Amino acid sequence: MPDFPLEDFVPPPERLLRRLMAPSRWYFSPQISGTEHVNPARPALFVGNHALFGIIDSPLFVSALYRQTGVYPRSLGDHFHFRTPGWGRLLTHFGAVPGTRENCHALMAARQHVLVFPGGAREVAKRRDEINRLVWKKRTGFAYMAISHGYDIIPFASVGCDEAFDILYDGNDFTASRLGRSLLRLPRARQALRNGDLFMPWVKGLGPLPLPRPEPFHFRIGAPIATDAAPWAGRQDETQVLWDLREQVAGTIEGMISDLARDRDVARPQMSRWRRWLT
Repeated sequence: MPDFPLEDFVPPPERLLRRLMAPSRWYFSPQISGTEHVNPARPALFVGNHALFGIIDSPLFVSALYRQTGVYPRSLGDHFHFRTPGWGRLLTHFGAVPGTRENCHALMAARQHVLVFPGGAREVAKRRDEINRLVWKKRTGFAYMAISHGYDIIPFASVGCDEAFDILYDGNDFTASRLGRSLLRLPRARQALRNGDLFMPWVKGLGPLPLPRPEPFHFRIGAPIATDAAPWAGRQDETQVLWDLREQVAGTIEGMISDLARDRDVARPQMSRWRRWLT
């Protein structure tokens, strides 16, 4: 059984979401392309790259997708979100659920659109050398779920959020420090930080402040990958098949990230003067 009330959720009115996201849209000026690949009548699994901290770009992507296609995906979130008082309830109110196989099975059995970031919490805790990079480790669970339910995988990419900050001190610095090594010897600290994976970097953005610069955000949605046909259909228990599908999705996202970063740099001279100055 899923650990959330599946039948009780109703997507928020698009008008409400648009009002809530208005300040963020003004500040980050998000652009989205590739929405022609989304078929509202064919439920899909949206798979993308998680940006630094993960709480800025995700709502902007969902809002833009909802506004332009009418699709409001249910997000699979890391468990620590839902253990945080207040924050977990807010995420649940807006349709997010703990990222377990049971919950994903329930959503897909109900033929709902689903969104997942395979990198999870580790990918939002970026290191300096991980800007605009996937940090998925060996995860193939999303591929298993998609094949099991014959869901299309729709890859998507985002750029902008990672560049809105400069990382001053990251997880690698922490685990190499005397303090980090001491703390990670303690079972409770090691568990809370997942051996250092959950150490959030110290950053600066606007001047010395840990506030993001108004870097324009760009989202791109790729063509769907059908898993209800060859070579994927019915092969969710084959390790190599799952890895091959994972690598195809990852390669598509990485290609879109590179394209978006290049297109953004070309368009940078056309940005407003205040935005160029602050970024």
